Amino acid sequence: MLFSRKNAGTEEHKFMKWFGPTLGAFALFVVEIVQIAVLALAIILPVRYFLIQPFIVKGASMEPNFYDSEYLIIDELTFHFRNPERGEIVVFRPPQHTDQYYIKRVIGLPGETVEIRNGVITIYNNDVPNGFTLTESYISEVTEGRDRRTLGPDEYYVMGDNRDASLDSRYFGAVPRENLVGRVWVRGLPIDRAMTFAVPTYSE
Repeated sequence: MLFSRKNAGTEEHKFMKWFGPTLGAFALFVVEIVQIAVLALAIILPVRYFLIQPFIVKGASMEPNFYDSEYLIIDELTFHFRNPERGEIVVFRPPQHTDQYYIKRVIGLPGETVEIRNGVITIYNNDVPNGFTLTESYISEVTEGRDRRTLGPDEYYVMGDNRDASLDSRYFGAVPRENLVGRVWVRGLPIDRAMTFAVPTYSE
């Protein structure tokens, strides 16, 4: 418990009486430092472990939008209140390597069918049963490979922006909701690239 103004003088008197003027002042200083540290941890730890988390990009799978060694802040809270949206950049644990963390973009949502063919991504869902072509303004290359996958009720299809250099759902399959750590909220470093990230819009 932190000393209030009311009892600070009393506590100081006790320390002086117990340890003498010099040691008493030092002991009081140590106690105050410990109290400040405890208060700081009580504030910081919940924020660090339940609200936000730092993340450093490794590899080239999200270029040109994210480069190796960039410092990001991950929002771990939002997905407790709403579902991830198409286009959001997420950090997650891949299904077959849950001790690792990947950064990718959400392409397919639960219940949808994602088809990749001839460099085109087509999304089929209840709203557009005949499918719509996903037009992505944030990439400059076509999506190689061929895949067709129907997602379960809690599964997401994710891909890197640098499609030729990305290990993603085309290879390891859908990502369960429980594997999502959070969404990329802020790029803090380098300073000249610092920014927050919004969800892109798509025409269906």
